Amino acid sequence: MLRDVPCKVNLIPFNPFPHSGYERPSNNAIRRFQDALHQAGFNVTVRTTRGEDIDAACGQLVGQVMDKTRRSERYIAVRQLAADGEPAQVATSRQ
Repeated sequence: MLRDVPCKVNLIPFNPFPHSGYERPSNNAIRRFQDALHQAGFNVTVRTTRGEDIDAACGQLVGQVMDKTRRSERYIAVRQLAADGEPAQVATSRQ
């Protein structure tokens, strides 16, 4: 996808947080991916992970912060309804 695009690739390890369904890859997996990109000719940097103490992942703050929009609550409810095989109907409101 990036073959003809002059670019620098920044790898930022994922910070896991509750209900995300994702896990942080091992350091070995990150290095293997970095090496594969490097061998393909890309300038690659593995960035320092920050924000794990406040459940920050890819710029998103979740978990320990107050969610005034109740967005995460609605997301969890929709996923549960889908898992139960029920049509999802979620009320939204803007304040």
